[in-house]
Amino acid sequence: MSNANIKNITTSAVRAGINTDKHHGAVVAPIHLSSTYSLKGFNEKRQFDYSRTGNPTRALFAQAIADLEQGSVGIVTSTGMSSVHLICQLLSVDDLVVIPHDCYGGSFRLFTHLAKRGQFKLVVVDQNDQNALAQALAKKPKLVLLESPSNPLLRLVDIEEVTKACHNVGALVAVDNTFLSPALQQPLTLGADIVFHSTTKYINGHSDVVGGVLVTKEQALGEELAWWENCIGITGCAFDSFLALRGLKTLPVRIKQHQENTAQVAAFLKNHPAIDVVYYPGFEDHPGHDIAKKQQAGFGAMLSFEVKGGVKAVKKLFNNLELFTLAQSLGGVESLISHPPTMTHAGMEEAARLEAGITDSLVRISVGIEDIADILADLAHGLNQSQTS
Repeated sequence: MSNANIKNITTSAVRAGINTDKHHGAVVAPIHLSSTYSLKGFNEKRQFDYSRTGNPTRALFAQAIADLEQGSVGIVTSTGMSSVHLICQLLSVDDLVVIPHDCYGGSFRLFTHLAKRGQFKLVVVDQNDQNALAQALAKKPKLVLLESPSNPLLRLVDIEEVTKACHNVGALVAVDNTFLSPALQQPLTLGADIVFHSTTKYINGHSDVVGGVLVTKEQALGEELAWWENCIGITGCAFDSFLALRGLKTLPVRIKQHQENTAQVAAFLKNHPAIDVVYYPGFEDHPGHDIAKKQQAGFGAMLSFEVKGGVKAVKKLFNNLELFTLAQSLGGVESLISHPPTMTHAGMEEAARLEAGITDSLVRISVGIEDIADILADLAHGLNQSQTS
């Protein structure tokens, strides 16, 4: 059952999957773990016949995300990166793809290595450089990947304006919305053709699922991608879909607390003597601040900063934190901290990483929903210790 007619995103998230069980009247949608489903009779298929092709639990989750993103077709995949790889099935050897130079390291690695194998042609560009982007679009790409805010430097692009320019040359636009979730941004309403997420992050929100999802604006494109998903076998499993659907119900209220904490953390870091610079779109002097106000419902819960003293200071910071966990990923209720050069973006060649502005002193944090006093106290202690000899 679709909640597309419900306009309030909080209500839509909470109601996802509610009262869909027509057999027993379960309020919460059950988990359908069966791998296969009986036919009604000879050559008489039911809605579901085999779980790689379709699964009731996965279908509910896909529809819920499609409703929140205001799209036509939702496709649940096994990981966030499998969603990205699925989009690549639309490409042929003569097609050109444009990606941002500062995108998530996993996406950068996938596109650059597939291009080296000759699967398609690739241009890597600073999408905030209007001249460079215009030159790339003049080559008439088939696909343009956007990531706004970017991971890890929180750079923003005007999705609506860039999408218009892309469509003028016949390019499809796919937007990574992982950092914000549909609670804060809906790229399809800004003109994008595809939006995708790692559901591991804010959508699930509890660091116990690995998954992905993409949503298309148009039905035909969604059906084409769904065919490819079934063909190559990257569908998400029923249990992960159940957990992600459960997490989705609290997404808006979690995001609210995440954002409140992050705003205070950002202000604290900006005035701390151990910090060189803080990357956070909520600051009025952030280059993308006005864009964020235009296309987002909030400034998000991610930020990055440069620590004075380089890698040595970064190590001391990490060694003196108790509440923050040094780990990959983001978007869980717990606060996480990471070093992009050696973690999320370790797969980038050093020259490309530095060109993107990802320096050895860069630290990224995913601010959790713990008590803000505890979060600030932990950061204060770690940062103070980072500057000791």
